[in-house]
Amino acid sequence: MRLWKNSYSFGLLCLLFIFLLNFCTVVSEVEAKRPKYLFKMASLAPEGSIWALRFDQFAQEVKEQSGGEVGFRVYPGGVMGDDRAMFRKMKIGQLQGAGFTMTGIGEIVSDFRVMGIPYLFQSYEEVDEVLEKLMPRYVEAFAKKNMVLIAMSEVGFIYTMSTIPISTIEDLRKCKCWAPEGDPISLAFMEAVGISPIPLSLPDVLVSLQTGMVNTVFNGYYGSIILQWFTKINYITDVPFAYAYGGLVFDKKALDRLPESHLAIIKQAAGKYFSEKLKDDTRRTNIEALETLKANGITVIAADPAANPVLIGLRDQIVEESVGKYFSAEIYNELMTILNNYRKSNP
Repeated sequence: MRLWKNSYSFGLLCLLFIFLLNFCTVVSEVEAKRPKYLFKMASLAPEGSIWALRFDQFAQEVKEQSGGEVGFRVYPGGVMGDDRAMFRKMKIGQLQGAGFTMTGIGEIVSDFRVMGIPYLFQSYEEVDEVLEKLMPRYVEAFAKKNMVLIAMSEVGFIYTMSTIPISTIEDLRKCKCWAPEGDPISLAFMEAVGISPIPLSLPDVLVSLQTGMVNTVFNGYYGSIILQWFTKINYITDVPFAYAYGGLVFDKKALDRLPESHLAIIKQAAGKYFSEKLKDDTRRTNIEALETLKANGITVIAADPAANPVLIGLRDQIVEESVGKYFSAEIYNELMTILNNYRKSNP
């Protein structure tokens, strides 16, 4: 009997040893696959959009080039909240980076707001010229806030989209018009036009269109499709309202943990997938998206030519009031110098 008990105990010990050995092997394999540097990132870009696709490709290239040492856990589609919520989560370390919209970028670095002034840019070539020359200033501004602006992302030119036809300023004044929450320039401009804007965060816009809380919004052609806004609009006015953009921002402390070689990989991949490929994507897909919108019964309305000088005059009035309040005089003067020089050289 004692021999049997001893044998039984020995067998249990062997089984326990084998179990522990297998467990340690599994744990070791999991640890080996886990990136040494993990970045939790969030974005309002919907899963399946070109913005999310390019980030996935960026993340995969960084992972491969770093030998698996740098990895990303991505939370797309606003699951981490709007721009303000993502910014708060970065400040407390819950996120190490985020893709912000133009409103979010402007709340972090107010001088970015000049890029979204209504009726300012006339072509993508103008946008590219200004942004290239202003980027060093913007990168420095983020660094002062212990953040790193890795790359810009683009939405493109945005248009007035509504359930009712809008051609004149009087048409505009009849609208229940959305304004991006946290965008004081758009709010001030709409009020100057005679509109009572309804401030909403981006995730709340579709529901507000569905309920009739708003009937007029602003978006790029592709953006209106990927966010499903096009299902609730009937008309698009053919004059661009403004240029819209975003930015990929990292927490500086998180990046400082990386070896220089890994940081270089991130910057190179970001330039490739955001500054190059994503810019080409947005401009191409916006052209394609317009045809899709028309095919879905949405009508493009010609703006009344008489409205343009009035809107430009109101824009200039709001800009004058905004300088030193919503953005610095230095950034605005620098932007206008770059823009005017470009227009003189490219009449």
